[in-house]
Amino acid sequence: MEGVIKKIHLIAACGTGMGTLACILKEMGYQVTGSDQNVYPPMSDFLAEKGIKLFSGFDPQNLAHGPDLVIIGNAVTRENLEAKAVLAQKIPYLSMPQAVNQFIAKGKKIILVTGTHGKTTTSSIMAHLLETAGLSPSFLVGGILRDFNSSFQIGSGDYMVIEGDEYDTAFFDKGPKFMHYDPHITIMTGVEFDHADIFRDIDHIKEIFSTFVQKIAPTSHIIACMEDENLNQILEGTTKVETYGQGGDWQFFDHSQRSGRTQARIQGPDRHFDIETGLVGRHNLMNTLACVAVARKLGIRDTLVQKALATFSGVKRRQEIRGVKRGITVMDDFAHHPSAVRETLAAVKPFYKNGRVIAVFEPRTNTSMRRFFQATYPQAFMAADKTLICNPCVKKNIPKDQRFSPEQLVADINGMGGEAYHFETPDSVLDYLVPQLRKNDLVLIMSNGGFDNIHAKLLARLE
Repeated sequence: MEGVIKKIHLIAACGTGMGTLACILKEMGYQVTGSDQNVYPPMSDFLAEKGIKLFSGFDPQNLAHGPDLVIIGNAVTRENLEAKAVLAQKIPYLSMPQAVNQFIAKGKKIILVTGTHGKTTTSSIMAHLLETAGLSPSFLVGGILRDFNSSFQIGSGDYMVIEGDEYDTAFFDKGPKFMHYDPHITIMTGVEFDHADIFRDIDHIKEIFSTFVQKIAPTSHIIACMEDENLNQILEGTTKVETYGQGGDWQFFDHSQRSGRTQARIQGPDRHFDIETGLVGRHNLMNTLACVAVARKLGIRDTLVQKALATFSGVKRRQEIRGVKRGITVMDDFAHHPSAVRETLAAVKPFYKNGRVIAVFEPRTNTSMRRFFQATYPQAFMAADKTLICNPCVKKNIPKDQRFSPEQLVADINGMGGEAYHFETPDSVLDYLVPQLRKNDLVLIMSNGGFDNIHAKLLARLE
């Protein structure tokens, strides 16, 4: 099949994983096009830089150039007009994980990173660590690594780092994406409830992860977070598991944060050494521990691990400072789950003691637009000095009795002694926010989407 394929088209190409795959295929010499309903940076810019033609909107006409293969993203429904045309015209098609296996991962030893939180950062640290160790890894990550200015690399080495999502694969394959991979080593960061559009409850998610663990080859190895009770239950009785976190095989001690850097002592089986990293927050030390455990498994020297951690520049949209104007810092973060919101606020707060941390949140994921975390979100925002909640920029057809209420979240935060405000649009957020800001403030903007480019608009209004 591979020999006759020249032109490949991707439906829903602006998703981080799909956009990354499009760029890889382009680099491999294929003629690549893509389409998406919501085209927004950074992925749209990234695709344009790589010379990939992007159609705005889904339309059968996007297939008029006659692609030999179509890759269909998991955001695409069976009713999508373009996908219907693919089926009607009998154009060969694959899901994203199928395409990764066929075109990229074949013959590689996969280091798979799974879990509800921390996948992108952990995958990125792992890729940078392997690169620093001279192992020329391939990687496919759900974010743009600053050290590579890319979310992918096709390396010459044996290893490939893949961010393994538990979300379903495609409308023609409702199993999780990570089921498609045969990992050499799997990192499991923890399991919480998420993706309310496809999972019933936490037990449903645990069932999925348990099935994944059962299918892993006996020669494979698991590095798992000791502190996650759901994960402990899933892995009960499983051999070849190494743990990290408090009470685990790998732990950190004496950590401190100063001048935007974190220092800590790493303790593992028969070894201990000091590290320094530009990542802040306890959650990022946990992500780091997982990668250190893998490095040890692969025989990478401690000195190279130390060098890699010290030089890691981070991931775009993960505590990324978009700019500083008039002494006011504008930070972008992907946080949307209550745990991620809480951890991110806890991580940045110590560095802005002379100013206020103002959280701006857009609840736009399939889960956060539903009521599942209505009672959990208020506590997650309590570390912020001020919280601004904006209605999501996307609309989804969610029954009224299941819908998340931004107004209720604001009332609950205020009822707990916090200070919160609700806004209908990003522009109304800015109209309120800009006059309020003063020197040394941090504006932490949290969304998993484009949020109407609010970061750039805010910086422009602070000129």
